[in-house]
Amino acid sequence: MPPPLGGHGGRGFMSEEEKASLPKVTPALLRRVFSCLTPYWKQLILTLLCIIVSSVFILLPSILTGKIIDEGLIGRDLSKLIFYLALSFAVTLGANLIQVAESYVNTWIAQHITYDMRNTMFAHLQKMSQRFFTSNNQGDIITRMTGDISGVEQVITSTFSSILSNSITLVVALVAMFRKNWILALLGIIIVPAFTLPTRRAGKTRWSITRETQECTDEINGILNETMSVSGQLLVKLFGRERHEYEKYRDVNGRLIRLRIKESMAGRWFRVVLSLFTNIGPMLLYLVGGILMMKYDSALTVGDITVLVALLGRTYGPVNSLLNIQVEWMRSMALFTRIFEYFDMPVEVDNAPDAIVPKSASGSVRFSHVNFSYEPDRQILKDVSFRLDSGNSVAIVGPSGSGKSTIINLIPRLYDVTGGSVTFDGVDVRRLDLAFLRRNVGVVTQDSYLFNGTIRENLLYAKPDATEQELLDACAKANILDFILAQPDGLDTMVGNRGLKLSGGEKQRVSIARVLLKDPALLIFDEATSALDSISESRIQEAIDPLIESRTSILIAHRLSTILAADEILVVKEGQIVERGQHRDLVKAGGVYAELYETQFSRALENEDRPPDEEPEKN
Repeated sequence: MPPPLGGHGGRGFMSEEEKASLPKVTPALLRRVFSCLTPYWKQLILTLLCIIVSSVFILLPSILTGKIIDEGLIGRDLSKLIFYLALSFAVTLGANLIQVAESYVNTWIAQHITYDMRNTMFAHLQKMSQRFFTSNNQGDIITRMTGDISGVEQVITSTFSSILSNSITLVVALVAMFRKNWILALLGIIIVPAFTLPTRRAGKTRWSITRETQECTDEINGILNETMSVSGQLLVKLFGRERHEYEKYRDVNGRLIRLRIKESMAGRWFRVVLSLFTNIGPMLLYLVGGILMMKYDSALTVGDITVLVALLGRTYGPVNSLLNIQVEWMRSMALFTRIFEYFDMPVEVDNAPDAIVPKSASGSVRFSHVNFSYEPDRQILKDVSFRLDSGNSVAIVGPSGSGKSTIINLIPRLYDVTGGSVTFDGVDVRRLDLAFLRRNVGVVTQDSYLFNGTIRENLLYAKPDATEQELLDACAKANILDFILAQPDGLDTMVGNRGLKLSGGEKQRVSIARVLLKDPALLIFDEATSALDSISESRIQEAIDPLIESRTSILIAHRLSTILAADEILVVKEGQIVERGQHRDLVKAGGVYAELYETQFSRALENEDRPPDEEPEKN
């Protein structure tokens, strides 16, 4: 039976969302698309030659059918029958072998192009500022890296080769048909497109049902992702919503079953319609050919009519594919457009052409009239100025959302200032080599991130060539060594996804050990103990206190003893430094710091001084 009309399970039709987001195909876009192919032009020429030869070879058996019937069977010539059958077998085998070679070369090209694209995309995204990752959906980033670039492979192996092979096959088939009989060839040209219309309508119906089925499947996956996750299942149990979630799942599951039955039956009817119309074409050719041969004493033979019918069958697939090629082409251009969008995103934070790489670093920092905003109409920092000398420490305090974390993010250039300057060891950070700057700035955040691996692997992320003794020393300074040595696997203990096999305090101390292994000139602690219980907080504090005394440090903390250990306290409110000085003076001033002291710090100090067995009850 000829290939299905209506196209590949409905792929010949677009969803409303796809139609709304169609790209504008311009000469510039096409040049850029083909620029991805030019490094492999030799392989592309080989592919083109394979397609041409195989397209011609694949039609030869249909043409030889006439010889087999007229000269071999009707002519009762056994030698010719065997010759034409052997020739038909040989060209069929040759066509298939050439198609295998073409498929290999085509796949090789596609894989190498996607390899290049993935590497280029990954390298480009690594250069993007933190703003990119906070303002873009993580799922969309991963989709462009995986799904979109994988789609390019399909474009090269399927769409481009499909255009070439179907066009060549169709041209060769039509030429052969006209050489046999122009009347029957014209009839074939007229009837083939007419037969595609009802089958395209059937395909469109099936595509609509398939899309609904996929949406229903997505809904089921969403329910499973939410309710079967650790956090989701805990919430379901705590609120007693098991019955509700079961009924919701049962209803969607029932809808999915009904859609799949409908989709299956639509497929059956589709094949009935397809079979009906694909058999009418040969019948008409036999009828008209028979009339010509019998009534008008035509030179047309039985073999000729058989060849024309065979060639007509060969045109169904190419005609249908070329009718649908616009959809596939636009989808292909949409993929390239989405990928190029990411390639064209400017790198906000990049090395200066003449970036400075000092021989050493002391960690001194200076903010001079710094302004910063994530969005043009929303300023976060306003005229922030302060100085931190090497060996000293500064504590930054203030209400939530006042801009404390934003200040420290500007030092390693996770973002760039929009006004003023930040200097590191007297050099504007925008002129320093990024690798040097970030190697000498160590940050311990509130939400410590550990990779799914061992403690050793997470520590070595900071210094891949660290010795065993260096690892143990860093863990000892971070007050985590006793815990590690108590584990059966020691440093090779698995931490789980995002460190979920460790407690919050253990994760944080591993993070501190990792930063210490990096041995930065400047240490930054961003609310490193705010999300922990008092015992874990105390152990981390024991690790932090000696570090503050021995290194240049910036502290964002809610624990009063940490703040008191700093050489200077900066009070930030609404993106401005409103107060600075020592604890005693700031309390006496009766300003923002005094208010924070009364509402947060003094209570924290009481908890610090209370023995563990006198912890206040938690409601």
